[in-house]
Formats: sequence, C-alpha cells, structure tokens
Amino acid sequence: MTTSDILLRDLDANGILRLTLNDVGRRNALSEAMLAELGTAFADAGSDAAVRVIILAANGPAFCAGHDLKEMTAGRSHDDGGKAYFAKVMSLCSGVMQGIVNCPKPVIAEVTGVATAAGCQLVASCDLAIAADTAQFSTPGVHIGLFCSTPMVALSRNVADKHAMEMLLTGDMTSAARAAEIGLVNRAVDPQMLQDATMEMARKIASKSSMTLATGKRAYYAQREMTLVNAYDYASGVMVDNMLARDAEEGIGAFIAKRTPQWQDA
Repeated sequence: MTTSDILLRDLDANGILRLTLNDVGRRNALSEAMLAELGTAFADAGSDAAVRVIILAANGPAFCAGHDLKEMTAGRSHDDGGKAYFAKVMSLCSGVMQGIVNCPKPVIAEVTGVATAAGCQLVASCDLAIAADTAQFSTPGVHIGLFCSTPMVALSRNVADKHAMEMLLTGDMTSAARAAEIGLVNRAVDPQMLQDATMEMARKIASKSSMTLATGKRAYYAQREMTLVNAYDYASGVMVDNMLARDAEEGIGAFIAKRTPQWQDA
C-alpha cells in the first residue's frame, strides 16, 4: 500500500469532499504517514474553492485506533529514549487537529466502528459528527499508563467536565447513543443509514454561501476562548463586516423578495 492509498479523496459535484481513512490493517491508526496525509488534505481542501464541505470517514471495522503504538514504541530506540521523536509526533498530531478547526470548510466526521484515544480526539476536533449506533468511543490511555492528555483538549471542548473526566479517568467504552447524549457526536443512526444521514447534512451545508460558512466557523472558535464582553465585541465586529459582504446583501434581498439567493461566495 502506497502512502497515498491510506487516505482516499473523492470530491463530488456538490463540492463535498470525502476523505476516507484507509489503513485498515492498522485500524486506521494515526501513524506519521497518516498524520502527514491528513495535514496535507485539510490544507489543500481549505484553499480549494471547489470544496464546500468535508466528510471524514473510514474503511474497516475501526474508525481510528489512535496513535500507532508499535511505531511509537520503536521510537524508544533513539539515544534520548524517544523524547524528541515523541515530541515530533505529538506536534504533528496537534497540528492536524488544529488544522481541522482552522480549516474554513465545515468538517463532518462519519463514524463507524471504534474511535479510541487520538481517534476519539479526531472525532471531537471535527465541527460535526454522525455515528453509526454501533460505534464506540474511548480515551483508554489510563489502561496502559498513558493519560490521554492531547485527546483531552478536544474532548473537553465538546462535552461537560464530568463527562470528559469520566471517559479520561476510567478509559471505558462509550456507546454511540451515550456519545450523542453528552455532545461528542450530533446523532447516532442505523449503520445502513449512516452515509445517507451524513450526506444529507453535508448537502444542506454545501448549499449555503461558503463565505458565510467560513466567517461563522472562524468566529465560533475564536469567541469561545474569550470573556463574555470580549466575545460580544468581537462578534459584533464580525457581524458588521458580514453585513457588508455581497452574499449577505444578496441573501437578505432574496429573503425579502421570497426568491432563492444566488451566492457568489463573497
């Protein structure tokens, strides 16, 4: 299997890009090669005007098993016991997760099977997630003496503290239904309906102005880190700039005239 085969790319006529993790033999682990492929794919998609929405899916029984522990263990053979190598991998992984958040295109995780450790982090980093009701999630690092500290960052920004800490401290599997209850995924559906449900959401989002979506996604993540006062000041400025945009003028005009807006994505 070549490097490019571990992450498949398919762009449809609606501007929906499907990225499919395809390293089935390694349970779609976030190896160095997979992280590099993902980083490049999200960067490319972010700058491609033809891409309007991204779906992150996976082949095989596992959505993503997290870091490749065999690869990580091999790093211990270095003179420093693996410290520099571990730092490199964690930086690469953190860059991918932040790349998803910073990508101007909405990203939807389509989750089958299990998503564990950094695989759970991958789901939590996406803007939206729909899971098969047979999917499971966990941050199981405590079972092997390695607290899931980086997955914690994304997890804690998706679910309430008590729920996040329960997953992190016990390492137990969380069902798709429970993941939907606590906000880790948007909904859990019959496995046979998963792709249809994801595509329905993707098409709905893809029909909007990409300028508006990019503005909103950027503003959402920026204001979340601010105080209430600063968040309102910032969001008010974003609204003013958005009101001056061509698509906002068109969209409001179309609403008043009761017609379909013609987006120029500007």
